[in-house]
Amino acid sequence: MIEEHFERDNHQEMYVVLRGRATFTLGDDEVDAPAGTIVYAQPGTRRGAVAAEDGTAVLAVGAKPGVVFEPSPWEDIFVANAYADKGDLEGARALMATALEKHPDAWQGYFNAACLEARAGDPERAFDYLRRSIELEPEAAEYARKDSDFDSIRDDERYKALVGPSPGANA
Repeated sequence: MIEEHFERDNHQEMYVVLRGRATFTLGDDEVDAPAGTIVYAQPGTRRGAVAAEDGTAVLAVGAKPGVVFEPSPWEDIFVANAYADKGDLEGARALMATALEKHPDAWQGYFNAACLEARAGDPERAFDYLRRSIELEPEAAEYARKDSDFDSIRDDERYKALVGPSPGANA
């Protein structure tokens, strides 16, 4: 439900479980959160959550104290993935393209576009986006080695040339 991540610069987040049940990870702690639970993530705490029941919905609210809120540049990516999950690949691609146009020098957009294309079965597009992501941020290769979104292209020599062997693979 909420990808594992780490907020910097005193960014604070609060989550409200609207329905269902979620299991939150806050640092080394796990929190069982049924509907109605409010979970606060201290600044600097690694956090994430998985649904513990079907139909779970969580509202996430976050910002830096004293700073006017601006939506994350990656909100379009989250929506694009939801379109893809519903089978609207062209809608997903259009939103990805918008995110990349807004942030052409940010590796994260290209990385997420590569993930989308690998899951969608378009290795050519996946490799183009992944290559650009790694050009912008070489550490993206390490993230790709661990990301299951690339399972469909992991055995391709182009993948191996871009990111190297996957963890546990015989090189």
